[in-house]
Amino acid sequence: MTTHNTPGDVLCTLHRILIQLSDLKERLERGPRQIKAREAACAKLEADLNQVKADQKAAKMTVDQKQLVLKSNEAKHRDLHAKLMAAQSNREFQALKDQIAADDMARSVLEDEILESMEKLDGFKKLIADAEATLARGKDDLAKAVKSVKEAEQGLLADVARCETELRQVEKELPNDFVQAYERLARTRGAEALAVVDNNNCGGCNQMITANMQNSLLTGKVVTCQSCGRVLYLPEDRRVGRK
Repeated sequence: MTTHNTPGDVLCTLHRILIQLSDLKERLERGPRQIKAREAACAKLEADLNQVKADQKAAKMTVDQKQLVLKSNEAKHRDLHAKLMAAQSNREFQALKDQIAADDMARSVLEDEILESMEKLDGFKKLIADAEATLARGKDDLAKAVKSVKEAEQGLLADVARCETELRQVEKELPNDFVQAYERLARTRGAEALAVVDNNNCGGCNQMITANMQNSLLTGKVVTCQSCGRVLYLPEDRRVGRK
């Protein structure tokens, strides 16, 4: 194991490991989120397909009902013609003739509606085929995502274990003065527990540090940012006391 020469070296290494761990864990969590999103997408596509099928069924029922009405009207039409032929007076004859004309008009409108409904019904075949193809692609994407996430998961878990082992080893090198502040922050904030000083500013929140804080850092004392509370450390080229 590499031995670090200054508190800044230890903090810098810990910060690097914590950042790696944060990235690895985020990638581990990202996989299930991606799968969940694809599952939700598939569920939506399946619901869309079922809705199209339900619309097709409703359209078919509408056509069937109108065809039954048309068939019933045809029987009525034949009955009216029979009555017309047997009319006993001009008045009765004219009334039946007017009724037949009105029924013929209504039947023509109904036939047009049936034709339009049947054309609409034919259109559902393509809508269903398209929805089924889209759902199949969605399920294929889901299967590929599950496979990819599972394949990556083992490697990520191994990397997490390696980083956690390295982290525990490096934490043993922390000077006693740093342990309490580091452990308190690292437990709750992870990689955001630490920050490098960049041009006399906190690398986490960009707050300028005071001259006294800089001197404390140079002498290896614990310094936390007065704005964000991160434990600060100097960049490599400003650390003193290195062997």
